[in-house]
Amino acid sequence: MNLKKDEKTCLFIDGSSLYSTSRSLGFDVDYKKLLEFFAAKTHVIRAYYYAAILDTEDYSPLKPLTDWLSYNGYFLVTKPAREFTDSTGKRRVKGNMDIEIAVDMMEMAPHIDHAILFSGDSDFRRVVEAVQRQGTRVSVASSMRSSPPLIGDDLRRQADQFLELASLGANFTRRQTEPSRPRANPAPVRHPADQMSEPEDDPLN
Repeated sequence: MNLKKDEKTCLFIDGSSLYSTSRSLGFDVDYKKLLEFFAAKTHVIRAYYYAAILDTEDYSPLKPLTDWLSYNGYFLVTKPAREFTDSTGKRRVKGNMDIEIAVDMMEMAPHIDHAILFSGDSDFRRVVEAVQRQGTRVSVASSMRSSPPLIGDDLRRQADQFLELASLGANFTRRQTEPSRPRANPAPVRHPADQMSEPEDDPLN
């Protein structure tokens, strides 16, 4: 992993993508540790977290996480999500944040040296290329070790560096099978993409 202490770096975290990848790898993300890990290795000037949130209910299971992030060093970007029922009758939430991520990457590119994108979506290949043309190095964080792999070949080839989350995960995640801890200071909650379809889950687990 090539991170430089003197590089002005910005993190662009697609919340749904990172949740899906970490879940596939058997991890829960600890966002406090994630920010500390990268801040120790490079000059992080901003960490964006993107999430689509249902606005049809008074309380969203994502709210504890977004509240925590907004007070602990993250720049939160949200928009309304769409709720639907899948073929099995389960409630699902859909919200694409690609445009928001692409716009912010383009706007920040002239002011930073390094962009780290937490997504494996090949749709980002074009914006990665455009950011690179402005002289900004781009790393992509996802996984080839998940089943199926969650990083598109086009995006991986375009990036200056690929960060394998299966290798880095121990630095800023905890195993889902880890024994429960006291709730006085709960760990950051999981992304609600599947919580919405699994109401029996405790959002703080």
